[in-house]
Amino acid sequence: MKILTLLITFLPVSAVVLPAQVVPDELYRDLPFKMEKIQLPQFPPHTFNIKDFGAIGNGAALCTDAFHRAIEAATAQGGGKIVVPEGIWLTGPVVLQDNINLYLEQGAVMVFSDNFDLYPIVNVSFEGLDTRRCQSPVSAKGATNIAITGNGIIDGSGDAWRPVKKSKLSSSEWKEKIRRGGVLNEKGDTWYPSRSALEGSKKIIDQNVPDVQDENRWNKIKDFLRPVMISLVECKNVWLDGVTFQNSPAWNIHPLLCENLLVTNIYVRNPWYSQNGDGIDIESCKNIVVYNCRFDVGDDAICIKSGKNEDGRRRGVATENLLVNKCLVYHGHGGFVVGSEMSGGVKNIKVSQCTFLGTDTGLRFKSTRGRGGIVENIWISDIAMKDIPAEPLLFDLFYGGKSAIEARNDEAGGMPEPATLPAVDETTPQFRNIFIRNVTCKGADRAMYFNGLPEMNVKNVQLENVYIEADEPAIISETDGLTLKNVTVIPKKGTEPVIFRNTKNIVCL
Repeated sequence: MKILTLLITFLPVSAVVLPAQVVPDELYRDLPFKMEKIQLPQFPPHTFNIKDFGAIGNGAALCTDAFHRAIEAATAQGGGKIVVPEGIWLTGPVVLQDNINLYLEQGAVMVFSDNFDLYPIVNVSFEGLDTRRCQSPVSAKGATNIAITGNGIIDGSGDAWRPVKKSKLSSSEWKEKIRRGGVLNEKGDTWYPSRSALEGSKKIIDQNVPDVQDENRWNKIKDFLRPVMISLVECKNVWLDGVTFQNSPAWNIHPLLCENLLVTNIYVRNPWYSQNGDGIDIESCKNIVVYNCRFDVGDDAICIKSGKNEDGRRRGVATENLLVNKCLVYHGHGGFVVGSEMSGGVKNIKVSQCTFLGTDTGLRFKSTRGRGGIVENIWISDIAMKDIPAEPLLFDLFYGGKSAIEARNDEAGGMPEPATLPAVDETTPQFRNIFIRNVTCKGADRAMYFNGLPEMNVKNVQLENVYIEADEPAIISETDGLTLKNVTVIPKKGTEPVIFRNTKNIVCL
């Protein structure tokens, strides 16, 4: 007779044990900057199923109050796991508190209502500026130990919020869009969800930020103020894992002024035509890992920011200590992007073992006069790209708010320059000390484009073991200190693989 012996380990009741390792230890080894390993947040062992608080998962019953009651009950016991089971759960805004893990089981879909009245206007920072927008579908401010984990889907009903250009839809899609309601602009080439949204578009002073002062006028353009889907502000010890984030009204995920942020195994997706449909915008954060994630979005995929112009410089908080590893981007304006809102600075970044398939650009660095800020100490390695419609590697210090493809089409008109170059001061953006190696791109429009400022060149960029096949040669302009070591550019057009304009201290090895 065999005896089965069970070894039972009694766990402390103070916290649930989470996976010991979600990113490999070697990710932290031999870093070119000092960064401590990020620890997972820990949560009390309590579990709260939203069904027990009155939620009905039929996609029709509004479950906002049930989410609120579940979170309040968990908070009263020091936190815990909020379980969203299989089903379709229609809800308004959900606000996370300390020690809350919002857990979506397999088959769970959180769908945020397209009733704009559920989203009040709140003070936010959007696109690097202090402004007002509608409350985000999921938000947290000043929270510690929070997570969104599991295997389910969070859907922001973004198609109900976003304006859409006629040129980005097929004829049948455009007709269907109009049939469902909304209004068109005067030219008839852009759809808006309502008259309020259209009126808001007429009052912008800086891309999506309107020039509005009093409360009555804010309310008149409320539908224009579409929010980011996941807003995390001044939070510590944050974990996003396993969940699919999709169909956001504006940016998908926006951590701002957060510390100790782990983003692992998530899938972020938006329609390719989605206006401001970024994947993740990491702004003025410290100690971040983005590991083994997938993106298929309508704007920049993995984007690093730190505020815009005077607002960003006044905040003065850089994004620093960031590791991006083993991420896959199917579509987006850029695979990995820094800027254009980088006025507080960006430093100590390592990006490695990533793949970009069909992104407009691959590695995209962008800014413009007036930003200020310093981007430095960036290490990028082992990047594979294929079918890039613009450039695999782009430095553009004349960014004007357009995608790289749109900007490429505008180049024929040339870049207007002032009669006298501006003085270098706090408003002058700087990009320097950037090291890129082991990069392969099979198919692109132009191999590379460096376009620094005459008064402040892109400085000290090192390219090593780079192989690019493209239609047109690389253009290196307004660059001081570029090392090309084992760099191969094979253009289909032209006789020179690389064209240099107004450059100095170029070393080819």
